Amino acid sequence: MSLNASIILVTIITAVVFASIGLLYTLKSKTTAGNYIVARNKVGGLLATATLVASGLGAWILFAPAETGTWAGIVGLIGYSIGSAAPLLAFIFLGSRLRRLMPDGHSLTEFVKLRYGTAPQILALLVMVFYMFIFLTAELTGISLAVNLLGGTPLVITASIVGVFTVIYTAFGGIRVSIFTDSIQFAVIIPMIAAVVLILVVTLGGFGTAFDAVNLENKELLSLTHWPGIEFGLTLIIAIWAAEMFNGAYWQRVYSCKDERSLKTGFLAAGVIVIPVIFLLGILGIVAVGNGNLSEPSSALFELVKDVVPTWAFGVVLVLAVILVMSSMDSLLNGISSVFTADLAQLFPRLSGGKLLLFCRLGTAVLVIPVIVIASNGYSVLYLFLIADLVCAATVFPVFYGLFSARIGQKTIFISCIAGIIVGSLFFPNPGYEGWNTIPYAGRFLVSFGAAVGISAVVCLISDIYMKIVLKNSNTFSTFSVKQID
Repeated sequence: MSLNASIILVTIITAVVFASIGLLYTLKSKTTAGNYIVARNKVGGLLATATLVASGLGAWILFAPAETGTWAGIVGLIGYSIGSAAPLLAFIFLGSRLRRLMPDGHSLTEFVKLRYGTAPQILALLVMVFYMFIFLTAELTGISLAVNLLGGTPLVITASIVGVFTVIYTAFGGIRVSIFTDSIQFAVIIPMIAAVVLILVVTLGGFGTAFDAVNLENKELLSLTHWPGIEFGLTLIIAIWAAEMFNGAYWQRVYSCKDERSLKTGFLAAGVIVIPVIFLLGILGIVAVGNGNLSEPSSALFELVKDVVPTWAFGVVLVLAVILVMSSMDSLLNGISSVFTADLAQLFPRLSGGKLLLFCRLGTAVLVIPVIVIASNGYSVLYLFLIADLVCAATVFPVFYGLFSARIGQKTIFISCIAGIIVGSLFFPNPGYEGWNTIPYAGRFLVSFGAAVGISAVVCLISDIYMKIVLKNSNTFSTFSVKQID
């Protein structure tokens, strides 16, 4: 059997196994619209940790950290690791706060509607869907490119196999099956990541030997004062934190946790686990530079695998990649459909649970089609990712400040978000990653994201202070009531 055929077979078998596990679990219990989008108060701390890690660690961890390591070095990876953990740690506070204010809720957009009105709800919905769709596309593109690199498999074949089999169980079971399969995937992912790192390091003769060539020719990659790495690391902390706060899959899991203690335990443990995973996989990018046969930084880890390990080890990396994609895709697919469903329940209170469930399932199935089409073309989605991150950065403070202040309203939300987007865009690089104007610091991601967050935050705070001191507005919160979805 040829290498390409073997790789396709391994991909199919891995996808079929997890799809079958998901379907068998789904058949065990009745699915309603309510438990399709939120497994309310069902998940303990350990299971929460597993589903958060599995859903958050997609195929991107086999590409982005290693690529970062090739030019940003160790200090850039430190920023990347902290940035990946930051949103999980933020959910400890923000997720707990939302559960208290809206104990029967389902999604972030529900809160935005009840707190600010329909127009801000639509804004938050667009931001969330755009970000999660780009995330989905990036995941399927990543696995397709990885399989193509290892064995030359056409992109459309891999995208279709992984996309279709993930949809099969996700469309039927919703959040419950996603959490269940996540727990199994977590138990497989972490040991396999450790195995991949160990195989590569041992084959190279240990980290010391692997770093010898880097010390000779690229020692700045091992320096903690490498400024490009510092700047990129700080950028990632802001960008990843802001973007992941609009990840609907995480908000589903906020309401799925048994209680506040389970929520805090799960998100804290997940944040702690993510840090070494990102860092170790990123280190392999630095090792790839020292190996000296690096043609494409974005595929540094896979080029290293091809160069230094026996062919049989390809299977380990491939299985890991497929599992990573499926664990994040099922969460993102269900996250997008659940956001729409929760909003429909608010906008059309007379819709029955059966119709909402049907909409969820159809939406999940239909959504994967454009994702497969885009992924099959192998486009770079990095720039779109960064655009989505910028919009999230300009939106994050106004939306979540509303969890703590009852004074800011719809006008403040729009003015602060638009101001953040405009100012951030002035410094945002063009598609060639250069400044599109001549103002100082144009084309700098750190300045762009910092400005987006900073300006929107300042506008919000000024409005809040004005209403409190000048207008003597001392509004306080009460809990928000939402429609129960059955």
